[in-house]
Amino acid sequence: MSSTPTIADIARMAGVGTATVDRVLNKRPGVNSETVQRVLQIVAELGAPQQPGRPRRGENFRFAFVLPADETPFFGLLDRQIAQTAADFRHGHITEVTHRIEAGDPAQFAAELAQVGACQGIVLLAPDLPPIKLAINELVRSGVHVVTLFSDVAGSMRETFIGADNRAAGRTAGLLLGRMAGGGGRDTLLLSSQATRLSAEIERRIGFAQVIEERFADVRMIRTPDLPADDDGACEAVLRFLESEVDAARLAGIYNVGSGSAGVARALAGAGLSAQVGVAVHDFTEDHRALLSADGLSYVLHQDIHYCVLAAARVLRALCENVRGALNVVQPRIEILTAENLH
Repeated sequence: MSSTPTIADIARMAGVGTATVDRVLNKRPGVNSETVQRVLQIVAELGAPQQPGRPRRGENFRFAFVLPADETPFFGLLDRQIAQTAADFRHGHITEVTHRIEAGDPAQFAAELAQVGACQGIVLLAPDLPPIKLAINELVRSGVHVVTLFSDVAGSMRETFIGADNRAAGRTAGLLLGRMAGGGGRDTLLLSSQATRLSAEIERRIGFAQVIEERFADVRMIRTPDLPADDDGACEAVLRFLESEVDAARLAGIYNVGSGSAGVARALAGAGLSAQVGVAVHDFTEDHRALLSADGLSYVLHQDIHYCVLAAARVLRALCENVRGALNVVQPRIEILTAENLH
């Protein structure tokens, strides 16, 4: 072990993840007192690790966060989280700029992505489409480091992906809702989403369908037509589908993989099904907090957005500094939030 230990060294000796060590060192909540004491004891024995934010020569690193311009609750939450992390970025000698690009036209998105300049690294959340892969490849060839965030663009030259395992998230939703099905003749689950090319949402759909097929042979899964992304449109679309395509007496649950979840919950309430039908959605937004508290949702699957944003920036900085093991990052776990464990 080197004279200056790394966070990974301390995590290994403490028997915890690097994210836990990071929380302890930065005095953030969410770690039990026994673990805190164990980590601090090892730090006392080995010495403090090199932390982002130590003085460095030259100008700040300049990193761009590139997100779709769609006005969805999750993209808005992510945009705010990036802005709120500005102090951490400054401490790490990082200057951040956020770009929002319209995602409806993949070629135009790729063209605008290619024009994101004057930066050493890009954190990207984008559709998984050939023009965007080509734009990523050109950026990497030109010396710009690229990592994907929350939704991957596999097959491109991006250097790593930061985010939870989306297929596992879909399987988790399938397990939760599948166990709710079957009682009282309710043997039908709905899978709803928007028309999407985000690999995160596609992977969630695949995972959900897989676990229903593998573990719940008596449960019937039905895909809804693609929903509008806005809550009002999603509500109207789900209500129409419930009226014409589904036997409400057999409906056990619905899994919505993307945006429009508040509208889905509103549709079930309008159909008088909230008490009988489980609902699983993603991302702990303020609307979802309120719906969980009011029993309008059963489960919210969430990942630590703050950690992911910081981890992406730290990976880029390590790549720029040619740090060995720069791509060794602990991916966030999927949290299952209910009305009983709200933070």
